[in-house]
Amino acid sequence: MPTKPDPGLVAEARDLSVHFQLQGGALSRLLGIGARRVKAVDGVDVQLRRGEVLGVVGESGSGKTTLGRALLGLAPATGGTLTYHPTSGGTQEITRLKGAELRRLRTDVQMVFQDPSAALNPSMTIEEGVGHPLVIHGIASGEDLHRRVVAALERVGLAPVERFLSKYPSDLSGGQKQRAVIARAIILEPEVLVADEPVSMLDMSVRAKILQLMLDLKNDLGLTYLYITHDLASAKYFCDRVAIMYLGRIVEIGPTKEIFAHPRHPYTQALLKAIPEPDPDRMVPRDLPRGEIPDAAEPPLGCSFHPRCPVATPVCGWEQRDLKALLEEHWVRDETADYEAERATVGDLNGLDRPRTTARLAGKDPAAVRAVLDRVRAADPEEPLWGGVRAVEERHGHLEVDFVDGVDPPLRASHGVEVACVHYGADPEWPAEPGEPGEPGEPGS
Repeated sequence: MPTKPDPGLVAEARDLSVHFQLQGGALSRLLGIGARRVKAVDGVDVQLRRGEVLGVVGESGSGKTTLGRALLGLAPATGGTLTYHPTSGGTQEITRLKGAELRRLRTDVQMVFQDPSAALNPSMTIEEGVGHPLVIHGIASGEDLHRRVVAALERVGLAPVERFLSKYPSDLSGGQKQRAVIARAIILEPEVLVADEPVSMLDMSVRAKILQLMLDLKNDLGLTYLYITHDLASAKYFCDRVAIMYLGRIVEIGPTKEIFAHPRHPYTQALLKAIPEPDPDRMVPRDLPRGEIPDAAEPPLGCSFHPRCPVATPVCGWEQRDLKALLEEHWVRDETADYEAERATVGDLNGLDRPRTTARLAGKDPAAVRAVLDRVRAADPEEPLWGGVRAVEERHGHLEVDFVDGVDPPLRASHGVEVACVHYGADPEWPAEPGEPGEPGEPGS
């Protein structure tokens, strides 16, 4: 018996992937080397409820904008499904829409872009630019078009309207231009607005006003928002739920209040610790993630965050690239290390650039290479990588380091949120879920 559609659901992604192929050079094509693919969105499951504001938060390169563009059909999916459930009934699978069907979707799903200056056509007056969607879709013309433009501009606070109709985008301030962009987005009476960093290009003095305008429009017009941002402060103010993205994956999602009060994923915790403290006399420990964001074309094995995670476990996905990074960091930071001698002993590290769970070190004296590893480990015995080492053995005249097979944790329920971390799982090989403060399972309880 078919399942009835959920009337509270407006959009749903299941195992959604959006990958972009990097153009290879002439030599790679000649040698038959396959082009690399950037996994901008990689197996995302998320639901957008009717009337809510779902915030998508993450660093640059996390895939949050690509997820928003996929909802409009602007970024074609390479895997999974993305469905839209209009109030008129039925279901549309966005990943399959093309041509006229995709254009009709734009009357229901609109986007507010990050840069209002780039979003408006500089050769069109505000009246022409705001009313252009109605012309494109053949919805209104003449006096009816003028009336609708006037109503939209009044609704976003560009009044008296007569002052703005004949102006060009260059005549407006940043806040006024963003109001015009919002007017253009709502003039088609959409159900969903994808807002991509809508206040990041604006002065601090007008950001709160634009966010309040968007909340007012949500209440007045029954809008649903997918709000994309790297600004946790605005997400806390504006969103009902928050999804934290890292390297194309959602690592934590749940009610905004719960995410901010009890962040569970180590990446979420790091983002919250990075929020500036306005009190200059208050010292706040940062404990920011080490290293840089990995290459999205070849993300880390297992949990993508594990190379930067302070609480990584042996099953988090350690590999030979992590060992290379550890050796290089040791030679940079340890003043007692004899870089020249140790590097000559270990050999060329370029062979460790691929994702593999066995690292073959190029040094020709395995015993000497093992001694270097022992010194590196002794310099920082708490380094999480060492827990993921299964064996260090001599094979074929070289020293090889075998790592434990990693786990790529799915989103799992935890006290009202979902989190993708081995510390929160039901698998018996994973650590038990830690308790909340004061609950059984808390150390010292």
